[in-house]
Amino acid sequence: MDYTRRDLGKLSLGALSAATLLAKPNSRFGGVHIGINAPFLREANSAEEVLDALLKLGLSTVELRSQPIEASLGAPENPRSLRQRLRAEARNRVSREGDAAAGGGQPRRSGRRREITPEEQAALDAATEELRKWRISASMDGFKAFRKKYEDAGVGIDIVKFDSVDSMVDDELDYMFESAKALGARFITCEPPLSTTKRIGAFAEKHKIIVGYHGHAAVDNPEAFATPESFEKAMSYSKYNGANVDIGHFIAGNGFSPAEFIKKHHDRITNLHIKDRRKDQGANAPWGEGDTPIKEILQLMKREKYDFMATIEMQHRVPEGSDAMTELAKCVQYCKDALI
Repeated sequence: MDYTRRDLGKLSLGALSAATLLAKPNSRFGGVHIGINAPFLREANSAEEVLDALLKLGLSTVELRSQPIEASLGAPENPRSLRQRLRAEARNRVSREGDAAAGGGQPRRSGRRREITPEEQAALDAATEELRKWRISASMDGFKAFRKKYEDAGVGIDIVKFDSVDSMVDDELDYMFESAKALGARFITCEPPLSTTKRIGAFAEKHKIIVGYHGHAAVDNPEAFATPESFEKAMSYSKYNGANVDIGHFIAGNGFSPAEFIKKHHDRITNLHIKDRRKDQGANAPWGEGDTPIKEILQLMKREKYDFMATIEMQHRVPEGSDAMTELAKCVQYCKDALI
């Protein structure tokens, strides 16, 4: 679920104590470290806005995407952010044109995602090359200063998530690992095709950092991480290839609990994504209303003393009368109630 900047200011203070907002956060409940995948907003949020939200939610660890980190250090626009901006501009343009054509009535919209135009693709290619040049020449001093700012506030960057890893050149992959180390991260997460993980695993072994490949529900796609076998195939390529198990996607695609997979491969897991989904490729649901055994998995982590993060990734629709930050605070409390 993506949230707007306005949602950040709508955190229900009733859901969090005043002491939580004043003291450094501590989101290790029953020995299990609860964090979040960030940024979790629709817009390209700054590193400062992300940190402010983490503190309001009382979270002391984070799986942080590279975009706000690099942007704060002066990097050119990330191609992923540029793509999102281009699509948003196109949607707004179509909406305005539809409003005009309908005379102020309800405009017609297509359910299909609009194709990127040749001009937009050229802009994306140029952005990719500019970011690549910046990364290869970047000093690690900025990343160390970034890490200090977060740690001084009481938040550890446990994981850094990078996009489009499979298209990185060798020098860029080296940068990915070096910057993650400078940020104090234990792990890296990403979403490449399975067939590219032999190469990525070789770099992970070189830098001695486990890479967790994010799971989805596309069990029929041989390039996707969805079935236990897909994760295990990547793990066979390198001892530094690991799993970022999304327990909601796992139950939706496989139809059974990920508990046995987690127990079998706990030493190769970077983190779990915690969300609730229904079986048989079902929809996301409010926590406790879907088929995902969230409490069972959290209690397994507590019982077995697993040290990897349980990462909140709330993706169900915000109920009418509530707001996103209040719902996220409820997710934090759900985890706490399951563990203490």
